[in-house]
Amino acid sequence: MKKLDEKTMSTLERRIPDLAEGAVKQAYYKTLASGRKVVEAVDGRLIETRPDGSTRTLKTLPTPIPVTPGQKIRRKKK
Repeated sequence: MKKLDEKTMSTLERRIPDLAEGAVKQAYYKTLASGRKVVEAVDGRLIETRPDGSTRTLKTLPTPIPVTPGQKIRRKKK
């Protein structure tokens, strides 16, 4: 196997977000094409999309908690 230099590795790593986005879109349409429902978060709501294109709101999601990179958050014990 050929070793990758730093420049090549960086170039390949920059492609990861685009490849991931394509994979998610492909999975979304493949799931609908197979006759199954897809659930996703859209504009603060949990939405179910059916193969016929109809949608249904399952629930409203709580407001996201803003965080900064590296910040640690702990859940309160119940």
